[in-house]
Amino acid sequence: MAGEGDLRVIRPSDRTPDAASGAMIREAAVSRDLVGAERIWLGFVELPAGSASAAHHHGRAESGIYVISGRAVFFTGERLERRHDAVAGDFVWVPPWVVHVEANASGGEPVRMAVARSTQETLVFNVPLPAGWSVPSPPSAPGDGRSRS
Repeated sequence: MAGEGDLRVIRPSDRTPDAASGAMIREAAVSRDLVGAERIWLGFVELPAGSASAAHHHGRAESGIYVISGRAVFFTGERLERRHDAVAGDFVWVPPWVVHVEANASGGEPVRMAVARSTQETLVFNVPLPAGWSVPSPPSAPGDGRSRS
């Protein structure tokens, strides 16, 4: 059985701006609008140096993230008390409804990530930060600062 449509190569200049959270830049690459995708959304996210997303979740959507470059830190939990560090080469899975903050822990370079989502819907729901919460400083210990979660 032959597939429908044709293979597509999406260049950086082909990506289109998509709903983002906080300081992040999010661009769609494989989407219904760009290529006619029905069951997967894939895009590019960049967090500039020293920046973070707002606290948010993606509703019923699952997200898979691949860290291309830089050091990212994700905060989850009722008070965003759980820290999950990820570096270039790591994958991150974000289950449905999980509130999280993504922050750049790289110092002077941006964090670049490829993101896949289980729906074509733009599901970005910003929520209030816990009272008094701010992005903690990166770890100062030697090594890559990873915590296993």
